[in-house]
Amino acid sequence: ILTSAFGAMMVYSATRNKAIDAGTLLSRECLIMVIASAVGIAFCIVISFLDYDSILRLWPFVAGVCLLLILLLFPFGDGPSDRPNARCWLPILKLGDTKVNFQPSELAKIGFIITFTAHIEAVKDNVNSFKNVILLTLHALVPIGLIIITDDLGSAIVFAFMFIGMMFVAGVKLRYFAVAIGMGLAFVPLLWTKFLSTFHRQRILAIYYPEALSEYDYEKIIYQQQRCVNAIGSGRMWGDGLFKGTYTQTPGGVPVNESDMVLSVIGEELGFVGCIALLVVLSVIIIRIAMVAKRSRNITGALLCYG
Repeated sequence: ILTSAFGAMMVYSATRNKAIDAGTLLSRECLIMVIASAVGIAFCIVISFLDYDSILRLWPFVAGVCLLLILLLFPFGDGPSDRPNARCWLPILKLGDTKVNFQPSELAKIGFIITFTAHIEAVKDNVNSFKNVILLTLHALVPIGLIIITDDLGSAIVFAFMFIGMMFVAGVKLRYFAVAIGMGLAFVPLLWTKFLSTFHRQRILAIYYPEALSEYDYEKIIYQQQRCVNAIGSGRMWGDGLFKGTYTQTPGGVPVNESDMVLSVIGEELGFVGCIALLVVLSVIIIRIAMVAKRSRNITGALLCYG
């Protein structure tokens, strides 16, 4: 509740001028976040009364729903204007000129944790057999592959890390990880030339090898990140004060600062101290989850937590 309230306050700050111009108390982005947080808390209360084993038994239904939602992106999905080939969001509602979108990959992350836990539970006595390791890997590659095709590389990376972490917790031997790392390194050239779009390659080059880009391409690609860094830097130790950040309160000062770049809002208005405070609270949540996992009565509960 604390992190959700803090996040809503930062989104409110980032979109405050937009709400004022529209003559409303809260912007659309802030209102959606408040409603989503309330719905999330309600779900938490309901789920707390359920045995997680009963949730795991629903894995075929969970898998089917998540897979269907991702597949619906191909005919109906939408993406940002600068990435016309992207199919990341599913339009679910249109209010006048405003579209309300849903990102299936977010729900699929939870679904993957449930289905992958059920899969590991089914093979836990022989999880290190070559056949089971391959089948578990194929299980993970289904959502990862589909999401990469929709041009949502960031979410695909999250799935990959969940897969690696859960395999480690399940007790898969390190030799499989060593082989996977070797294969991954060998695959990098093919990934770079055949799978990454020009946009993705330019984003990587802009950070690690800017000399490879023309000045025009570099400034275009790095603009959002550079403005974010400038905003965070201007906040220094204590910040400029809530609702007083120059970049934050200037429309377009940091593009998409109500979501992708919300840390720029925190850094500019609440400073280094505000950023560290947020990271501490998030760390407490992570540590609590890890402690629950450690106390779990079986590998199933631990996998759900660590995932």
